[in-house]
Amino acid sequence: MKKSEKQKGKAAVAERKQATKRFTIAAAAVVVIIAVAAMFLLYHPDAAKSGDTVMIYYNGSFENGTQFASNFGDDSPLIFKIGNHTVISGLEDALIGMTPNSTKTVNIPSDKAYGPYRPDYVLVMNRSALPPDIVPVVGNFYSFVRKEDQAVARVRITNITNDTVTLDENHMLAGQNLTFFIRFVGYYQG
Repeated sequence: MKKSEKQKGKAAVAERKQATKRFTIAAAAVVVIIAVAAMFLLYHPDAAKSGDTVMIYYNGSFENGTQFASNFGDDSPLIFKIGNHTVISGLEDALIGMTPNSTKTVNIPSDKAYGPYRPDYVLVMNRSALPPDIVPVVGNFYSFVRKEDQAVARVRITNITNDTVTLDENHMLAGQNLTFFIRFVGYYQG
């Protein structure tokens, strides 16, 4: 091997070492930046987290933009504890990481809202099985205690014939993907 070939080989090895060193420094810098950003996002002292009692205003709408609920204009915001499942899980998830006085629009799939529409929640029963004081009206809601588990069921009458009544125990928004515009007011101290 000639002397010039040895020098070229040594130069190539030195260049590879320099390139590896530059790459290692750049990768370490990226890791540090990501770690600092993650720490800020995860441990931001004002960011909402599970267990916090929060106050929000919201507009709820269907995928086509039709609004079905809102508390904007109410004197009081909606107050609930994140993680207690008093509101739909998609709304709780959307609030995690938000800071007071911030807003967000979030699309919530039906499985994180009121669940899928379940045909097995529809019951056709004899009209004679209804209590005598109930006059069934299509579209009206009624509550009753289920014999199997003693839970209170809220049903909507969807059809009436001379002999039968069709009851639907699905939530009215079951099977719907929803959009919420949220304004996070702050934390409840009450």
